[in-house]
Amino acid sequence: MSLPKLIVIDDEADMAKFVCDVAKQAGFDAEQYNNAAVFKRQYNKNADAIVLDLMMPGIDGVEIIRFLSEVKCDAHLILMSGFDSGVLHSAQKLALEQGLRLSGSLNKPFRAREINKLLGELAIIPKNERAATAVQQPTLKELKNALVNNELIVYYQPKVGLNEGAIAAVEALVRWQHPVYGLTPPNLFIPMAEQHGLIDELTWVVLDQAMTQCKLWRDQNLIMQVAINMSASTIKELDLPEKMGRLIQKHSLEPSQIVLEITESALMQELVKSLDILTRLRMKGIHLSIDDFGTGYSSLVQLHRAPFSEIKVDQSFVSEMEFDSEAATIVETIIMLGHKLNMKSVAEGVETTSCLKKLADLDCDKAQGYLYSKPMPGNDVFTWFSEHPPQEHFPG
Repeated sequence: MSLPKLIVIDDEADMAKFVCDVAKQAGFDAEQYNNAAVFKRQYNKNADAIVLDLMMPGIDGVEIIRFLSEVKCDAHLILMSGFDSGVLHSAQKLALEQGLRLSGSLNKPFRAREINKLLGELAIIPKNERAATAVQQPTLKELKNALVNNELIVYYQPKVGLNEGAIAAVEALVRWQHPVYGLTPPNLFIPMAEQHGLIDELTWVVLDQAMTQCKLWRDQNLIMQVAINMSASTIKELDLPEKMGRLIQKHSLEPSQIVLEITESALMQELVKSLDILTRLRMKGIHLSIDDFGTGYSSLVQLHRAPFSEIKVDQSFVSEMEFDSEAATIVETIIMLGHKLNMKSVAEGVETTSCLKKLADLDCDKAQGYLYSKPMPGNDVFTWFSEHPPQEHFPG
């Protein structure tokens, strides 16, 4: 078995060697470049991960980001800098906008455990082994058949209350039980559904499955609130409130058991129509959550206008808040803003107990992430909540 390839680009030879040494101990074949121009000339897209310093003489890290985007680099990218943290944040945003696979950042100076933690989370399959293990991209015809043959299934991830009185809640996440490739993640079919006009049909499949499961839980004396992600096109249907009302009534549920998660970008596409629809949904008692808040383009004025009852803190901020003071400030501000606007706050992407403790100290209402559980089939949810009573969720 070959080792994954890691390249370090930093004009400070000692720092580059330090990162390479840590990477080798973590199971990487590591190579360093102390000259960015030499890296550009010799780069052959063989790297599985690249650790890039921003502040370098001659060709700087931002120029390398542009270069990596131009050559369609698919390696994991970790940025590091000893300069102003605001510059590092801007470079992160730039890398994402350029379509690169940003996997973390480091403020210099940093310790071995910090880079080791980032490398340990990459879960890399070396490029020369990927051909045998790559997941096949399904075709549009297969997706159409999946909708007809009921191959789409819903998994659920717990949303855990961090204070007394919180009700049991989950987020519904769609998967595809492909007849050949097995359980297929949403990133391999959701974009295709959006591109070819199938996302509305897919969304209603998820809604119906989630409500069917919600009623099954209720029959087991588990009153569950379930959140479902809504597509931008579905949220623009003027008859959505009526259709939702009929579906809820069909499954004998309470409207308050349903939370519709809507992204900022979906809200902003047709604001007047969105406000019409969202207001009528709330009047029916259905809860609304603004998803990935802080990553889109809406203003605080628009947030105030829309009748949201919940605000979700994006995992890109949550995952960094332990090591990045600016990310921690953003999380604190979003939670405080939500409470001031009478919204519950939910932090996603929680993976460590120390992160959970910080969120609890900030009076965050709910948390979800791998610290608690990966998404699971509906039949496993009842057992999970039975084995994890609410008092276990409060950080000590």
